[in-house]
Amino acid sequence: MSNFVEIDGSYLEGGGQALRNAISLSVILNRPVRVVKIRANRPKPGLSHQHLHGVHLLRAISQADVNGDALLSTELEFTPRRIEGGMYKVDTRTAASITLIYQMVMPVLLFANSSSRVDVTGGTNVAFSPQVEYMQQVLLPSLKRFAANTAMELTVLHHGFYPRGNGRCQLNVEPLQQPLTAAQFMDFGQFREVKGAAYYAGRLPKFIAYDLQHSAEREIHRLWPDHQCNIQVFKHTPDRARDNGAGIILTALTSTGCVLGAGSVGEKNIDGHMIGSNASCELAGYIKNEVCVDAHLQDQLIIFMALAKGCSRMRTCALSKHTRTAIYVAEQMTGVKFNIEYGDFGQTFVSCEGLGHFNNV
Repeated sequence: MSNFVEIDGSYLEGGGQALRNAISLSVILNRPVRVVKIRANRPKPGLSHQHLHGVHLLRAISQADVNGDALLSTELEFTPRRIEGGMYKVDTRTAASITLIYQMVMPVLLFANSSSRVDVTGGTNVAFSPQVEYMQQVLLPSLKRFAANTAMELTVLHHGFYPRGNGRCQLNVEPLQQPLTAAQFMDFGQFREVKGAAYYAGRLPKFIAYDLQHSAEREIHRLWPDHQCNIQVFKHTPDRARDNGAGIILTALTSTGCVLGAGSVGEKNIDGHMIGSNASCELAGYIKNEVCVDAHLQDQLIIFMALAKGCSRMRTCALSKHTRTAIYVAEQMTGVKFNIEYGDFGQTFVSCEGLGHFNNV
């Protein structure tokens, strides 16, 4: 029993972040982990259906022994073995976030013994999780700084929205041939342009997407009238999305290759003007403060910083609870230490001398 690293699932964010990161690192490092007080700060503590899907997927990938993998369980023990690449399929039968499941397996499959494909059915654009376009346009390009030859490809076969889901994606991952190298997210360079998409689907009227577009473009043009802001409006056809849904995803690009993202998903009583304005104001804050990593990317980079060879650094905004939780888990699981410093204009600097973990299969 003493071999287990114990992770407190109630730490700070107190949601699924501690569980997701702990299990991922457990598999990569082949270290048994016990997560206690799972999702203690949520209205319904313990494992939800969505978290069980992720746990069971990583159990299959690593042939792990698992105790406590039951609905609403507040304690889980996970003992992994070898990471096996291959074909994996998950059907959540709900609008559970596909991207949060992919967050768990992306770093793991880089250290597999062969190529992998993970086919997941659920929600592609749902609240409280990254939209699938954010993962394609912001996360995956950013990960190339850790390994330029990293081969990850994310394809959307069908979009799915709350409450029914019905979305489907495929993630292809090629294993690393060499260790991840330290990445630097420190040089903002010059702001170049904003790109984006305002989408709608199902029976929703198209004016919602135009409201999203116009309000977002208005804010960017007000602050940077000489910069390009191209937000396209489009409808997901029935063969690409069965149900009602709408939202916006924006990215800002800089001369040094930084990609900053912001967006939102409409739910009931969608106010396109408000959603578009909020998304563009969030993005504008990143641009004005010249950060290189937005608030949604912070926590997703922590695992890679901890595993990489050398000292990784990022220049970001105020750290979210998700990020602080990810740092706590990474330090407990790997023994590395993260250094946090604060600069002017709300900037935060995070650095870490990583393990230099390598794929030894």
